[in-house]
Amino acid sequence: MKSAVETLNPTRVRLTVEVPFEELKDSLDAAYKKINQQVTVKGFRKGKIPARVIDQRFGRGAVLEEAVNDALPKFYTEAVNEAELNVLGQPEVDITELKDGETLNFTAEVDIRPAIEIPDYSGIEVEVDAVEVSDEDVEKAVSDLRERFASTSPVERAAQDDDVVTLDLEAKVDGEVLEDGVASGVSYTIGSGELLDGIDEAVKGLEAGGETTFASELKGGSAAGKEAQVTVKVTQVAARELPELDDEFAQLASEFDTLDELKADSRKRLENMKQYDQATQAQERVLEKLLELVEVPVPEKLLEDEIQTRKHNLEHHQLGQMGLDLAKYLEIQGKTEEEFDAETKEAAVKGIKTQFVLDELVNKEKLNVNQEELTEHLMRRAQSSGMSPDQFAQAVVEGGQVPMLVGEVARGKALAVVVEAATVKDTNGEVVDLDDEDEADETAETVEATTEAEAEAEDKPEA
Repeated sequence: MKSAVETLNPTRVRLTVEVPFEELKDSLDAAYKKINQQVTVKGFRKGKIPARVIDQRFGRGAVLEEAVNDALPKFYTEAVNEAELNVLGQPEVDITELKDGETLNFTAEVDIRPAIEIPDYSGIEVEVDAVEVSDEDVEKAVSDLRERFASTSPVERAAQDDDVVTLDLEAKVDGEVLEDGVASGVSYTIGSGELLDGIDEAVKGLEAGGETTFASELKGGSAAGKEAQVTVKVTQVAARELPELDDEFAQLASEFDTLDELKADSRKRLENMKQYDQATQAQERVLEKLLELVEVPVPEKLLEDEIQTRKHNLEHHQLGQMGLDLAKYLEIQGKTEEEFDAETKEAAVKGIKTQFVLDELVNKEKLNVNQEELTEHLMRRAQSSGMSPDQFAQAVVEGGQVPMLVGEVARGKALAVVVEAATVKDTNGEVVDLDDEDEADETAETVEATTEAEAEAEDKPEA
């Protein structure tokens, strides 16, 4: 077999392959054997039909077609390996010449990973938010905790803000009660905004037994997006009572004995949260600076597929779970379809470039992923997916997704290397130390958020 490579552009090549006919012998034998098992010829036992009879009865062309389709993937793979190409996606194969007993010639056009030069990234400088926790932040955290320990008691008066009311609801569209538009005994805190638009104004001023009807656009269910006439009846009004902010509350709501200890712990927790946010911000901004330094051509077909994948996931998974379609989502977001398409393309381009650059860094820095790092990342992913580690691991193995997880961790380590080399200062001008044993896995999460879908794996070509 002989092969040659022609570069069509920085991300696409054409392979020209010439195969001597004798190298098709194994595939021809396999083709005759396969056809033997599929056909019946009078006078011959099944599977024992001579090749010349198959040629006479079914045509030599059928045998050649079967043999070529069987042989193409092998010869294509050999040509790719010989040229040391890093291919993406399925090739477009064209058989240019097939002479029985002489030769098989074909071409294969395929996208490849572009050659990328990683420049010196040690001079990257970024600014991040300073970690500052005010007394007001601490008071709000304690206040939120206090809200969780509020108690309620029924009152005989009209409902007002912050009261907890028990409601019976009935929704009608065009005068017809919806099958999923009736609910009883719904508990709702006035002012929380967790139910229907307009319900706060409707129930305030009603006592137990009071009833009213108001118009509201439904956010979910069978009539999502439609305006409904909602009849609401208040069956109970209860006032919320907050516990006193004292040492007794600290003992009730935490493991601490005093309110001062509880506040100190709240401050520490807020600082940790802001440090995590600061680290994530640093990773994102360092990544943006790195991408600005590197010229990365993006394969057109890969970009098209990535855009379609992102649109599909949004429409059929995220929006579907919320009872929305794309048109309604764009209306809520206040975006045109053209703006949405432009944003999706921009995100897809960034995701592909990020993967290419960080994969090149993995090779350049000779980074490896050990079992412990992979296990820690798997457990984090399992937690975010709502599955147990065992269930998630089984799903990953059965889906052949282990290489994808390894890639995520490796790219996270690559980004961590760049972040470590960068100068990160906060808005106060102080140098930020991001040294953390979990930094590589945190950067893996940052990378995962940017590169939502993996580049397509190499597919088996057919004539």
